[in-house]
Amino acid sequence: MFIKAAINGGRATSEHAATPVTAEEIAAETRQVIEAGADVVHLHPRDSRGEQSIAPEDVDAVIAEVRRVAGGAVVGITTGLWTCPGGHPERYDRVKAWNVLPDFASVAFCEEGAAETAELVVARGMILESAVWSVEDVPALLASPTLRDNVRVLIEPMDEDPETAVEHARAMAALLKEGGVECPLLYHGDGPTVWPVLRAALADGHQVRIGLEDGLTLPDGRLAAGNVELVKAVLSL
Repeated sequence: MFIKAAINGGRATSEHAATPVTAEEIAAETRQVIEAGADVVHLHPRDSRGEQSIAPEDVDAVIAEVRRVAGGAVVGITTGLWTCPGGHPERYDRVKAWNVLPDFASVAFCEEGAAETAELVVARGMILESAVWSVEDVPALLASPTLRDNVRVLIEPMDEDPETAVEHARAMAALLKEGGVECPLLYHGDGPTVWPVLRAALADGHQVRIGLEDGLTLPDGRLAAGNVELVKAVLSL
């Protein structure tokens, strides 16, 4: 079983008090989830106001702290376009200006400039993982020059209904495989779809993701204490 821990995303501490926000909190949480059994960690850097950011100063600060506190951890960050008010040109410039690089970076192929951003990630020496949110995103990913560079492809159905999310995850997986994708696939849900999608991923032999970015509850519906308890809950399956 391969587990990615998504430890914060855009989650606010008002939603869950254990959400790591500062560089120090993110680094400590990274170490803890790796020790709990996660294989890699996905994190969203935050700025001085606690907002998501991929500005060079924010990326450099959090990755440097992670390296100091959890040096052996394999960590990746978002390149989400929502972090850049200036759109794709601003995102490109920001990724190009990172000094302290994460091990991998995620690029969503529903966004403008995804292929160009993916090429930049690879050119800068980072590992690439691409994401599709719907079946409509799949053709763009299959046509991308970096298709064979992906360490994995993330399948992220946006549906709120669990059965529909599982159905769409499997439809995306089938299209990717038909298109020649050979790297591992990873399914993950959001909110009410987290555990159904995760179980489907395990049933289908794919990688999984869990963490406060995606959902706050354990399989039995209880509020999780934090990321460590969520990782342990996956391992118990």
